[in-house]
Amino acid sequence: MRQLAQVLAISRKDVESYYGKPPLVTWGLLLPAVLILAVYLKDRDGYLTVAPGMIAMTLLFGNTSMAAIVITFEKRAGTLERLLLAPLAAPAIVAGKALSAAAYSLGTSLVLTAGFVVFLGMPVARPGVLALGLVLGAGTFSVLGIVASVTVKEVFEAMTLMNFFRFPLLFVSGVFLPLSQMPGWARPLAYLSPLTHVVELLRLGTSGTAGFASARVLSGAAAGFFFLCCLMAGPVFRRCASR
Repeated sequence: MRQLAQVLAISRKDVESYYGKPPLVTWGLLLPAVLILAVYLKDRDGYLTVAPGMIAMTLLFGNTSMAAIVITFEKRAGTLERLLLAPLAAPAIVAGKALSAAAYSLGTSLVLTAGFVVFLGMPVARPGVLALGLVLGAGTFSVLGIVASVTVKEVFEAMTLMNFFRFPLLFVSGVFLPLSQMPGWARPLAYLSPLTHVVELLRLGTSGTAGFASARVLSGAAAGFFFLCCLMAGPVFRRCASR
């Protein structure tokens, strides 16, 4: 219970200091509006093909970018070092940071999802699967963002580092192109991408069909990636946070 209280306190502090500020709140509402408008103007009839990928892309970029901003800013200001000197376990600090980043991007993705449903009539065939995909995606990508950003000192360094894996993931994970239409050589890479399983869970939750596997297999794979990221985060954070 004590560690849970520590995690919630760190998360609440980040929300009040960063994510709850008007510019980020405005951005969290503006980005979904722009994406919905873009889909509406381009292809109102074929939006369901790209909608799950756009929601997953919002989770990926929202989590990793926000984690990078917060972690690098606190390293430069010295507040992260003060957290490390406090009687707090490293996993609790990572969990608190990840929870606030995940909550922000999850809120943005929910606005985007609601917009697709209200304005474009997107179906929600399996709400539980959709919710699971959103939560697992938010958790995995927030921890990934922390692991990447804690190794550097500046925001631009964190963004550059994360772009090395974010953009390749976009093109091998079924975000823009269904897995069934991908070339054979790219599919093994797609199965190794955490984004693929999130996209397929969201696609299964909205349309009721997925490109491969079942909800149980997809959720198991997505959960596996999440726990793998959590296992990496603790050692990396302890080794690099004070540099």
